[in-house]
Amino acid sequence: MHIKSAKLIFYISHASSLKDKRQICRKLIDKARHKFNASIAEVCTQDFHQTLTIGIAIVGGEMAFLQKFMDEIIRFMEEVAEILGAELTQIDVY
Repeated sequence: MHIKSAKLIFYISHASSLKDKRQICRKLIDKARHKFNASIAEVCTQDFHQTLTIGIAIVGGEMAFLQKFMDEIIRFMEEVAEILGAELTQIDVY
């Protein structure tokens, strides 16, 4: 059994309140969960209006498959975030 995880940090320039940030966060996470079978959640920076940190975790039998799958999830979330007005600024994969 192998585990792959990632931390994505997004910058939301137009978010002037936590409500603005949460709307983007909810849409981004819901769309990714709907498309992929992965654990995805906001993991920290909850009190900052313009910074969104999302954690992703997947489990599988082969590390090569997990890496490819994680790359797909990250690419998808980056595309959706751009549409929603957020910019992916940092990716940490573990």
